[in-house]
Amino acid sequence: MMASIRRRAASISLIIGLFVFWEVAVMAFGISSLILPRPSEILSTLYARGPAIWPHAKQTLYTTLMGFSIGVMIGLSLGTLIGSSRLAYDTAYPLLVGISSIPKVAVVPIFVLWFGAGTVPAILTAMIICIFPIVVNVATGLATVEPELEDVMKSMKASKLDILWNVALPRAMPYFFASLKVSVTLAFVGSVVAETVASNRGVGNMMMIASASFNVPLVFAGLFVLATMGVSLYVIFSLIERRVVGWAMRKDGAV
Repeated sequence: MMASIRRRAASISLIIGLFVFWEVAVMAFGISSLILPRPSEILSTLYARGPAIWPHAKQTLYTTLMGFSIGVMIGLSLGTLIGSSRLAYDTAYPLLVGISSIPKVAVVPIFVLWFGAGTVPAILTAMIICIFPIVVNVATGLATVEPELEDVMKSMKASKLDILWNVALPRAMPYFFASLKVSVTLAFVGSVVAETVASNRGVGNMMMIASASFNVPLVFAGLFVLATMGVSLYVIFSLIERRVVGWAMRKDGAV
C-alpha cells in the first residue's frame, strides 16, 4: 500500500515539476505565446473558452469511443481466429501488416469520398488505427499458451472450442488488456487526424482553426483536453485490468 502511494506521489510530483519548469523557462527566456504559451495561459484559455471547447471535446470522445468499440470487436475476432489457426495466421497476417503500414491520414480522403465529411470518417479512422495492436496481442496470447495445458485438456476429452474458451482466452487476457490501453490512445490519434481533414466539429477541427488564426494557447488547450481524455481512459482500462487479470500482475514487493 505504501509503495503504491509513493509511486503515485512520485508521478504527481514529476508532472507538477514539469509544468513548473515549463512556466519558469518560458518566462525566463521571454518566449512568445505565439511559439510556446505558459501553462498558466493554457489553463486560463481552458477556463475562459470552456463552454466553446466542451462540444468539440464531446464530439471527439464520441467518435473515438465508437471507433474504438468497433475496432475492439473486429480486432478480438480476428486475433482469436489468427491465434487459433495456423492457416489463418499465414494468410491473413501479411494482409493486416500491409493495411497497418498505410498512413491513416491517406485513407481519410477515401472515407470522405465514400461517406462524406463528418463523423463517419473519424469513426472509421479511429477504428482501423486500433485494430492491428489488438489483433497482434490477442493472437500472440493465444499462440503462447503452454502446450502442457492443452495436453491436459485433451486428455480430459476437451474439444478445441473447450480449450479455446477455458484455457487459451483466459491466458490471453493480459495481452488483450495491454492492447486495449495502447489502442485507446491510438484511437484518439485517428479521430483527431480525421477531424483536421474532414470535419467541422471536434477538437482536431478546433485546433486547426485556432492554428490558422495564430491562437496558440487554444491549440495547446486542445492538446490538454486530448491528453486528459486519453489518460482518463487509460486509467479506466488499467483499473478494469486489475479487476479481471490481477492474477497475472506482479505484486507489490515482488522481486
